[in-house]
Parts: sequence; structure tokens; C-alpha cells
Amino acid sequence: MNRTFLTGLATLIFALTSAPASKAEEVDLIVKNGIVLTMNAGKEILSDGVVIVKGNKIVEVGGVEILGKYSSGDAIDAQGGIIMPGMINTHTHASMSVFRSLADDVPDRLNRYIFPLENKMVSEEMVYIGAVHAAIEMAKAGVTTMVDMYLFEESAARAVKEIGLRGVMAQNIIKYPTADGADGNAKLELATAFVEKYKDDELITPAFGPHAPHTVTKENLEKIAELSEKYDVPVSMHVAETQEEFDKFQSEFGMTPIEYLDSVGMLNERLIAAHCIFVTDSDIELMKLRDVGIAHNMVANIKSAKGVSPALKMFDDGLNIGLGTDGPMSGNTLDIIGQMGYVAKLHKLVNNDRSAMPPYKVVEMATMGGARAIHREDELGSLERGKLADIVIVETESTNMQPIFDPYSVLVYSANASNVDTVIVNGKIVVSEKALRTYDEEKSRAAMKEFSKKVEEITETL
Repeated sequence: MNRTFLTGLATLIFALTSAPASKAEEVDLIVKNGIVLTMNAGKEILSDGVVIVKGNKIVEVGGVEILGKYSSGDAIDAQGGIIMPGMINTHTHASMSVFRSLADDVPDRLNRYIFPLENKMVSEEMVYIGAVHAAIEMAKAGVTTMVDMYLFEESAARAVKEIGLRGVMAQNIIKYPTADGADGNAKLELATAFVEKYKDDELITPAFGPHAPHTVTKENLEKIAELSEKYDVPVSMHVAETQEEFDKFQSEFGMTPIEYLDSVGMLNERLIAAHCIFVTDSDIELMKLRDVGIAHNMVANIKSAKGVSPALKMFDDGLNIGLGTDGPMSGNTLDIIGQMGYVAKLHKLVNNDRSAMPPYKVVEMATMGGARAIHREDELGSLERGKLADIVIVETESTNMQPIFDPYSVLVYSANASNVDTVIVNGKIVVSEKALRTYDEEKSRAAMKEFSKKVEEITETL
């Protein structure tokens, strides 16, 4: 997109031809000449739309008629592209990008490769290198907010801030020894310190990250529930991801994993539950009652042959459900655009209904659904007055993007990450003309290549 700096004579001409200069409000950014998918309650689409930004907020969304009300030294011509809310990746492990493409499709990869590699290689440096690399990928793909969970999460938070994205960053808590703690109690102390440090950060929302119901002690889960309420921060957690997990809780407690979490006080509006593949109808009712957020990770789930979550039923029943990629070892890519086609097509297949999961529902899950899942729907997820200025422009000049009869269909069935042209987070331009503006990409690539040599050396010993 052409970014035009309207200064001097150009600013004067714009003001004189649009409205009396004395009445034009000075703003920081005008985004114009695009198809605006507002994703508001009415799913309003503006064919020749305009988004006005002042500071880090959207001050107005409308048609070309509102241009006369504002003047700015900075404008973006979307050139007919799709202007949409920033996408939200509701579940990932960004720093695992350092292991991407390693041992794909190997049975029991978690125990044979992932855990041994993490025990030998995870450090603050590794987490930072991987998080920078992953955040760049997400930024260039139109993801403006991520929900991340990993070890040494403060290093990941630092990386995400440097790229300029929003992050709900959860410090991992698990009962087994890891590089950042001997047991769950040590990791809980680390998580609490992280929460206290970042509690009021503009871009980073610190969170607790208990790994899963069966990998965290009951005592730690109860303490996490207490602390998340005390600090009013989210909890990100893998929930009901495997048949084995479901069977374990049925056998040992006579409860589903969802019911177990409810029994220990974890099932509430602060929980972002990832996966939720093996859930019953009564589980779904309970999650709705407790106002839980849900991360639907379609690609990672089917790649690992775990199953298909009843995400369509959850969406239609009014639950807070968004899309996630899982980690880059699980789903391999971190962009939400790449998830959308799978979500639409797989739910048609499992429901034996080609009309199931239409594109507008998928785009809603990628935007407002994600905002609801992290309980920030009043700030994120749609382009509306008063919301934070997280905006994405998807160009429509590429061959795969034409013609456009339905912008939702084009986004879900035709678009890919390379079509993302411009990304704005918190009112600041992070990506323009498909190039990252906040960080030296070559520096990240060089660090990743160097670290991959170490991974190869360790892998040979496994």
C-alpha cells in the first residue's frame, strides 16, 4: 500500500477541498480506499471505507464522507485491499520455532524429541531467539495479538514487545523438572514474579500457564486459581486435548477434565482453554456458564491425528471461541489466515454439511472470537470507535485474490499470509508494503541459523 505523508501544500489542499480547515480534527493516521470488514455486531462491510486513528485508538469508521472531518500528516491508501481487525492467535508456544520441522510425523515425538531437547537446550537466550523469529512471522501474517505459553516467558515477552505485537504471555507451570524450575512450586514463584513485573504493561498481559490438568498438581492448580483472581490476569492451559487425558480423569475421578478443573476452581472467565477436543455436551454447557475462553487449534490437532474439536457447536452455542495455531512444532505455521480454510473445510466434512462453518463465522473466530476468548472484546476484535487501533490490510491485487464477490470467502478460501500488506498495532505501523518496520529480519534469520546448528548436534545424540 502507498503510505502518503500529507504535509505542507498537500495538507492544505486536502483540508480546503474536504472541509473548512478550522473544523477538521487533527488525527495521527487515516486508512482509506479499502473494503472495511468492521466485524461489529452487524457485520457491517464498507465497500469504500475509512478508518481514523488518533493515538492508539480508533476514533471513527465510515465511508469516504467522513474524510472531510479529519486531517492528518500520515495516510495509508489501501488501494482496494481488505481492511480488517488484527487477527488473534489464541494459543501458541512461539519459542519452539527453533525446533520447527524436526522429527515431524515421528510417533511419540513429545517424549522422544521435544522433552529431551527442551531439557538440554532451553535457556533465556533460546526463548528470546525463538520468540523474535515467531513474532516476526505472526506480524507479517496479520496477527496482532498472541496468547503464548512457554518456559522463561519473560524473555519471550521482551521479544514480542520489540517486534511491536500484543501478547498474553503465560509462564509455564508443570510438576516435572525443567530448565526454569525444579518443580511446580518453583515455576509458580517464577510466574508470580513475572505477573507482578508486567501487570501494567501496554502491550504485554502476563498470565499463568499451567501445562494441563494432569501435569500440574491439584494444590498448584488451586493456588493458580487464587493468584489469577488476586492479580486479575488470564490463565492459559491445554485442556481435554487427548483421549488418554479424558479417560484418565474418568477413571481416577469419575469426572471429565472440564469437570475436574471446575472442582478445583479453575473454570472461570480468566481461563483460556486450548484444544478442548474431548468435551461432552454437558462440558460445553459448563464452559459457557463459567464464561471460559477457548482456543481452537484445528491444524495442529489434525496433524497429530488427535481429533476435531466440536468448535462449530461451541461457536453456535455462544461460547467464547477463537483460533490458535499451537506451537510451531505442532502446526508448523503461526499465521491465522492459514488456519481459516482448514477450519471451514474440516467442519463441513465432520458435519457432512457443505453449508456448515461459512466463511463469515471463521473470520469472526479469527478476530472477535479471539477477543472474546481472551476477554478483551471491548478493546479488540473489531474496527469500531473507541477500540484499540490494531488494523490489518490484506492486499487484493495478487492473482489469488481476484475476483472478489465475497470478501469473507476470499479471506478464508483464497488468501494466504503473503497477501498481508500492512499491520498496525496500538496505532503504530509494524508492517508496511509487506516489510517489517520494527526489527532487522536478517538479524533474526542469522540467529536462527546459528542456533539450528546446535539443535542438529544435540539431535544426533538422542
